[in-house]
Amino acid sequence: MGLSKASCSVSLLQLFIVVFLVVQCSAKKKGAELNTTLIVDASDASGRLIPETLFGIFFEEINHAGAGGLWAELVNNRGFEAGGPNTPSDITPWTIIGNESYVNVETDRTSLFDRNKVALRLKVLCDSEGDNICPAGGVGVYNPGFWGMNIEQGKKYKVVFYVRSTGSINLTVSLTGSNGVGNLASTVITASASDVSNWTKVETLLEAKATNHNSRLQLTTTTKGVIWLDQVSAMPVDTYKGHGFRTDLAEMVAAMKPRFIRFPGGCFVEGERLRNAFRWKASVGPWEERPGHFGDVWMYWTDDGLGYYEFLQLAEDLNALPIWVFNNGISHTDEVVTSAILPFVQEALDGLEFARGDPTSKWGSLRAAMGHPEPFDLRYVAVGNEDCTKKNYRGNYLKFYGAIKQAYPDIQIISNCDASSQPLDHPADMYDYHIYTGANDLFSRANTFNHASRSGPKAFVSEYAVTGNDAGTGSLLAALAEAGFLIGLENNSDVVSMISYAPLFVNANDRRWNPDAIVFNSYQLYGTPSYWVQLFFAESSGATLLNSSLHPIASNSLLASAITWQNSVDGRSYIRIKVVNFGANTVNLKISFDGLDPKSVHQTNMTVLTSANVMDENSFSQLKKVVPIQSTFQAVGKDINVSVPPHSFTSLDLLKDSSNLRMPGSDYSTRSSI
Repeated sequence: MGLSKASCSVSLLQLFIVVFLVVQCSAKKKGAELNTTLIVDASDASGRLIPETLFGIFFEEINHAGAGGLWAELVNNRGFEAGGPNTPSDITPWTIIGNESYVNVETDRTSLFDRNKVALRLKVLCDSEGDNICPAGGVGVYNPGFWGMNIEQGKKYKVVFYVRSTGSINLTVSLTGSNGVGNLASTVITASASDVSNWTKVETLLEAKATNHNSRLQLTTTTKGVIWLDQVSAMPVDTYKGHGFRTDLAEMVAAMKPRFIRFPGGCFVEGERLRNAFRWKASVGPWEERPGHFGDVWMYWTDDGLGYYEFLQLAEDLNALPIWVFNNGISHTDEVVTSAILPFVQEALDGLEFARGDPTSKWGSLRAAMGHPEPFDLRYVAVGNEDCTKKNYRGNYLKFYGAIKQAYPDIQIISNCDASSQPLDHPADMYDYHIYTGANDLFSRANTFNHASRSGPKAFVSEYAVTGNDAGTGSLLAALAEAGFLIGLENNSDVVSMISYAPLFVNANDRRWNPDAIVFNSYQLYGTPSYWVQLFFAESSGATLLNSSLHPIASNSLLASAITWQNSVDGRSYIRIKVVNFGANTVNLKISFDGLDPKSVHQTNMTVLTSANVMDENSFSQLKKVVPIQSTFQAVGKDINVSVPPHSFTSLDLLKDSSNLRMPGSDYSTRSSI
């Protein structure tokens, strides 16, 4: 049977497609090299300013990020409130030292503080003499902190607690090993019955004689009688800028050069139920008076030592703008109807007065009393978190929007509703965009905002990350997909105003969410590959985006961007090229510049993030298995040729400021910001 003309055409077309695919597969098989050119228009007129606020951080109280993490308080459940308001109650993780023949321990509601009435009562049955002699080390209680207290030789620790007694006291305060053996530091507190017949505040300073990363705080006695304890705190004297933050963790955040900090959540703001939502008024004032609360989304107690004031202070310490996320009357399971929302609106207005009000105002005076008479630079608020689909959100939102704009017209208000693909049906200055997905999907979303409206509210990509099997507990694969996504956001920074990764922290002993940017325990910490990716963008905020394009597009796995930025340390100007190779092939990349005198480029710093396997991760045993590696080479001529490894993120900083070049005999060497 003969073939028709049509069928011949189809067969030829099918043959062509097969041959084409074979050629493509052959060209792209693992080990093959691809060639492409990145054309960068480096002329002054072609650039577009990137928002000063583009890259920042999002802090949520999740994974014990604050309690037992960034907030340097060593005592867990310092007010004995975690067991609930009814007594007797559980005092976990406090543990009794001595058996029932020596000491009886229970909680009661006799505290000095009205908002946290639970105190600890110790009835000591033994004594230093007589028929029932106390054990040599005494009896009492100890607190192991958050999976062990990190006590370091030569460092000082301030211990504060409240005490009262029916008689005189002889109380030993000590830092020991996890089993009570090994006295790292101790002091004895003595007082007559008249001195402690009422609640009395005790402060003492302990200097460690040795180091133990898994220590505990003990309060013990060998004197018969009844003692009450409350609000027991132990803090290292050395904290970040003296404001109570764990120094090593805060410094790691500061290295990201965040331009904003979104806080305190997240789902932490909402609560599973409204009664357990974070409420700012309960988190300010003297720490002893804060009631604390149970975060029923992430299922742990916080004393709220890291409260609204401390978040504002942290933003100031990081030279970042605070973005306050407040509850809008909606939790995961219950909602306040719009007709009853006004108390929540007033709470938000009071919070703004606390941050920005005159020190003579009601709430501004409380801020001043806490040590900050000058207003904080609060310019942004977010009305709720991920609540757009909730029944009462739009009605509630409009009440907040109207009241805040009337009182503080300059405040930028962020809606929970996504406007990346369709306009909002309510007024907003910005809108929230969250994305958690697999690696391939996130990488493909680099073009999400290519076709977003260039008018109206700007996007705040406040939560993004690769999750699931691709992420592990922080894989290179996840980081590379995120890098590609960020390049897309950077290229669309005319409509994307702010970006932050989530979550920021995880205590390795309480992984409620994977992955996270920074992993820590009581004394160690490391950045996941996702953390290091963010440092590649540390100079992007406030920089100038240059027009750039890849020709030909040899692979859908290659993305690039170009900026000019000025190094705040040396004052020099640089061009930074960032290239993500998400594929399995090496790419021979020629970087060609238009509008740039080749003689003005004098040195290139290259930084590469890659590893032998895309699922490689950092860990406490291999802190730097996947970290950026730097090298320096001289740039010669109009074009630069770079071999971009498979599965890698590469950054090149080209020094272009000839007037500041190193002179012969100088020992100055240019260094990258990473």
